[in-house]
Amino acid sequence: MSSTKEIKDRISSVSDTLKITNAMYLISSSKLKKAKKSLADTEPFFYSLQSAVTRMLRHVPDMKSPYFEDADSNDEEKKVGLLVVTADKGLAGAYNHNVLKIMDRQLEKFKDAKVYCMGQIGKHYLESKGVEIDTQFNYVVQDPNLSRARRITETLVNDFRQHKVDEVVMIYTRMENAMTETAEVRQLLPLVRESFVGETTQYLPADVPVESIKFVPSPEMVMSRIAPEYVTGFVYGALVESFCCEQHARMTAMQSATDAGEKMLKSLNTEYNRARQAAITQEITEIVAGARAQQRT
Repeated sequence: MSSTKEIKDRISSVSDTLKITNAMYLISSSKLKKAKKSLADTEPFFYSLQSAVTRMLRHVPDMKSPYFEDADSNDEEKKVGLLVVTADKGLAGAYNHNVLKIMDRQLEKFKDAKVYCMGQIGKHYLESKGVEIDTQFNYVVQDPNLSRARRITETLVNDFRQHKVDEVVMIYTRMENAMTETAEVRQLLPLVRESFVGETTQYLPADVPVESIKFVPSPEMVMSRIAPEYVTGFVYGALVESFCCEQHARMTAMQSATDAGEKMLKSLNTEYNRARQAAITQEITEIVAGARAQQRT
């Protein structure tokens, strides 16, 4: 059995750790609430852009746009850009691990992929594996905003228009509901025409007349302005959603750590009481034995 001093030191250490985990839980809870509000604020912007692209494709289904072009090369020859979103810090459960696991599979599939990295965890992981990072976006994941999302989109769109990449996919964490998040891969460029056309056929009955729209100066020029904004809206929404998932994962991890710490603290207190009782019993035994020896003498 450990001495009472050792047990008291462990109790003090666990108590200090519990203060840290509780503080991190409260901080993540506050950030999650703020991030959820930001996510709710982004949805009207994103869905409006999505609706605008859908209406344009409905009126001009044969429109030629570089943002909807399909790459002519095979999957093995395709130049792919990977936009990876991880956290800047750990202690968030499996949040970073799930993203990095999907990224490893994509890197195995596309050997010469260009990597656009966000988050220090992803950066250090790629550097440890010797993977070259084409562009590192700093200070993005902890404070996602529309201005930073627009700068990211400009880099992606420029590389796509200059044929440095044939396809851009984003690896991020999506919040399915209040309790579940999932890491997934989403194609950003080129845009998938069928995803917009599907919405048209689903929500527009055949007997409803189509409104008249005039494109100035041309449908192609209008699409060339709207498509990058649509990508910007999606990137911004994905960044905010990933941030929400990170804070939720950290809250869950800190709650689990707090529960485990409290259980350990309870066990240590019991062990301390037993050790203290054993020490008192031993002292009484020694006193009694000493008294008896004194009486014999």
